[in-house]
Amino acid sequence: MTPNAAPSPSGSPGPSRRGFLASTAVATAAVAGGMPLLAACGGADKGSREGTTSGKDAKRLLPAYVAGNVVTPDIPSKNGSSMGFTAKLDVATLKTSVPRKLGKGGKVTVMSPFWGSPPKQDNPYYTSMNALTGVDVRWRNQDGTTYDQKLGAVLASSDVPDVVVVPGWNMMGKIPSAVISKFADLGPYLSGDGVKDYPNLAAIPTDAWQRSLFGGKLMGLPMPASYVTNIVPLYRQDVFQREGYRVPTSPDEFTALCKDITNARAKRWACGDMKWTAFNIWGVFPGSDKPLWWNLVDGKLVNRVETDAYLEALEWTRKLFAAGYVHPDFKLGKSQATDPSAKFAAGEFLIYNNDISSWYGQRASQATQNPDFRIWGMDLFGPDGGDPTLWAAEPAGIFAFVNKKAPESVVRDVLAVANVTAAPYGTKEWMMTNYGVEGTHYTIKNGVPVKNDRGNNEVNNAFVMIASPASTLAHPDFPDITEGQVAWQQKMGGFTRKTSFWGLQITEPSRYANLASNFEQLEDDIARGHKKISDMQRAVSDWKRQGGDKLRDWYRKLLDENGPAAN
Repeated sequence: MTPNAAPSPSGSPGPSRRGFLASTAVATAAVAGGMPLLAACGGADKGSREGTTSGKDAKRLLPAYVAGNVVTPDIPSKNGSSMGFTAKLDVATLKTSVPRKLGKGGKVTVMSPFWGSPPKQDNPYYTSMNALTGVDVRWRNQDGTTYDQKLGAVLASSDVPDVVVVPGWNMMGKIPSAVISKFADLGPYLSGDGVKDYPNLAAIPTDAWQRSLFGGKLMGLPMPASYVTNIVPLYRQDVFQREGYRVPTSPDEFTALCKDITNARAKRWACGDMKWTAFNIWGVFPGSDKPLWWNLVDGKLVNRVETDAYLEALEWTRKLFAAGYVHPDFKLGKSQATDPSAKFAAGEFLIYNNDISSWYGQRASQATQNPDFRIWGMDLFGPDGGDPTLWAAEPAGIFAFVNKKAPESVVRDVLAVANVTAAPYGTKEWMMTNYGVEGTHYTIKNGVPVKNDRGNNEVNNAFVMIASPASTLAHPDFPDITEGQVAWQQKMGGFTRKTSFWGLQITEPSRYANLASNFEQLEDDIARGHKKISDMQRAVSDWKRQGGDKLRDWYRKLLDENGPAAN
């Protein structure tokens, strides 16, 4: 079963924080190499470097890629998918990927987001991991829901821990500039063949390392991810089969199905907020990372909010709400604070979009009390019912940074820890990192490791944050889910393209940091009928006038000097 996998604690239709971790911390896959690199570009902005690092400069900085050969996946990665493992684990025959400790016994402090109640420092999981790595890691866990506030305060102070974890969703405002000024250049240790001292780090895909370049230096230890969209339209397969519902293959079929399903008097609605699925159906450029908002279209650099597809997706979503097909919790905004999984499991609505980890998490959580429960992922389709045009997500989304003031001994100890936490699925190091100590944190039942309450508390959002292996999906308790998830990614990956700045870590000029901050709320207001499409059109005009057109010129200069980031 996937470590840390759980239904998203937020009903938000977009990627959830915990959901992202659940789908990536198992190991997360990008395809190795394969991305044409650009030339360097950037100017100064109050001492930090704007722009990006690519081309010859990037090639010089990136670690050599050396594929791991310790374990072989049951389902290899294809079209940007995760790799999959379906076989049950035999703990007695797990492979060893780190034959000798590289840590020298130093003390390393780590600040990282944590969701839930942080365990005590000297718990059996932390002490066992410290013994395995040879490093005394001391955790400064912070509340994940308010982590951006703590992160900003710490980076503005002189008291910066040895390692600081920064999720991509917190990489806003002044944080990228702080990263460049506060953290160490890992290039002298990892660039080129240097990474070969740390074989599990060498097996991290090059695309993920490319995302770890900040200000012309290799600075981040990445958590890789599949670049196929992680938002899946999930549906109650068991109810569909029982009621004879057909899985839709076009927006019109989806709407007709929603009408068939919805019976408010019987407390059954068709779906949740389908905004993120609508964006995928209409081929809207990704909204997760600001550089992905831009793409070269017929010779012109276009932002996602300027496209007809963006407005059409919002209008379709609005119509689902207006027709009464969406569960009232989503319309009233309760979905922002309440996990919708219980009402989905109860059959109050039959379709919703969520992180791919919920595909497994929902099935696992219902296995005992509702054994007939079945969940599956719908294939995405285009607005005319044909093949969709999908856009790649970033190949890494969480990074660990080392304090610029740390001595070489501390840097080496951090890399020793990372070499263990980046061990692939099916190894002793992976098992310890993701499950802890057998008998203390988990037991083996029918070849499947199952965490107990202590395991769920202690072996949670910790060492996986320092570095992770290539994206992996592994559910030996439900191998059909693993097969379904990987097959969905592989099929959708075949329709996935890369926007002009995909895979690059780009630092925008700080004057544009908050330029687009109101769009997501306006999207939700339009979907719920509180605002109109014309309000979005006015907002786009204001955005262009207030700096959007100048930001376009800035990105266009970046593109003209370097060429597209991916083919």
